Amino acid sequence: MTNNFTTDVLIIGGGLHGTSTALHLRRRGLTVRIIEKHYPGRFASGVNAGGVRSLGRHPAEIPLSLAAMEIWHEMSAFIGDDCGFHRVGQVKIAESEAEMKELEVRVDSVRNLGFEHEELVGGNELRDLVPAAAPHCIGAIVCREDGAANPILTSKAFWRKAVEEGVLYELGSTVINIERVDGFWKVFNEKGVFEAPVLVNCAGAWGDIIAAMIGDCAPLKTEALTMMVTEKLSHFVRPVCGLASGGLSFKQSSEGTLLIGGGHLGLPDRDAETTEPDALAIMNSARIVTRVFPQLKDVSVSRVWCGLEGKLPDEIPVIGASENAPDAFHAFGFCGHGFQLSPIIGRLIAEEIIDGKSSLPIEAFAISRFSR
Repeated sequence: MTNNFTTDVLIIGGGLHGTSTALHLRRRGLTVRIIEKHYPGRFASGVNAGGVRSLGRHPAEIPLSLAAMEIWHEMSAFIGDDCGFHRVGQVKIAESEAEMKELEVRVDSVRNLGFEHEELVGGNELRDLVPAAAPHCIGAIVCREDGAANPILTSKAFWRKAVEEGVLYELGSTVINIERVDGFWKVFNEKGVFEAPVLVNCAGAWGDIIAAMIGDCAPLKTEALTMMVTEKLSHFVRPVCGLASGGLSFKQSSEGTLLIGGGHLGLPDRDAETTEPDALAIMNSARIVTRVFPQLKDVSVSRVWCGLEGKLPDEIPVIGASENAPDAFHAFGFCGHGFQLSPIIGRLIAEEIIDGKSSLPIEAFAISRFSR
């Protein structure tokens, strides 16, 4: 073993959560190496819809999301790049009185927890926010501080800043095995053996595999989330739009193209590291879009793709210390909504490692919840 392969912390996975963790650790004086089997942003971090939202979060995620939003609003100060972030707000639209009632209950429940970032608006204000919405849309929840960013630019900006600040990257190598020997983690891959006293698993859709190597268990399922991009159109919508009934994530880029998602599933192959869009899912997505924005029925789709994502049964991630291994930590399984959280997740994992406790509550995300 050479000293060139030894650092204070080893991170497996160089996406946004791994790189964010590395940045926060470096800024507190630790040496960090990231082992990434391709390049940062190759999978979920760089190919997602780019939503930067606090809207509709699981209650346990709300404090994390609001703290992350503060960083997004000062992203240039954090990493020297705004990552294409623009604060345009996000809305969740109701198409019926029953859905409007559901949104009212949601806003009340969030306020009962002490948070006021979600605001209920009626039909008139919805028309002001989204004039192009179909007449049957009667109201919405709005989060005015939310917005969107460019996932590819964000992944590159985080990576670039991490390298500038001394994070070491080992790219193009898959982890083969992990062992704990004399107080050090030894990570084996095709290029050699790397060691550190602390290990962090940020392996995304492969997070359960890395967890199993150190004795932890997470019932992660791989999904292929489908996105579509249209031809360029004249600008007609400013906020990011979703539906109370689900099935829609809709935003217009500064260039005029529409980026359309909403959880429609393609066909994943984790072993082959490939995804394939599903024609029926694409058709269903198009039906939902044109129901809410009927003027788009003749718009052409330019490109369709899927991103590989890890999903857990309760639809919240694993964040925090290993259940069964010392000096090991996890941040994976973000279920398609980890992009916005990434700046704060890195800080919380760094706090867990250095301070022994995070500054925000993360007990709900413990991997031990799956062994109870």
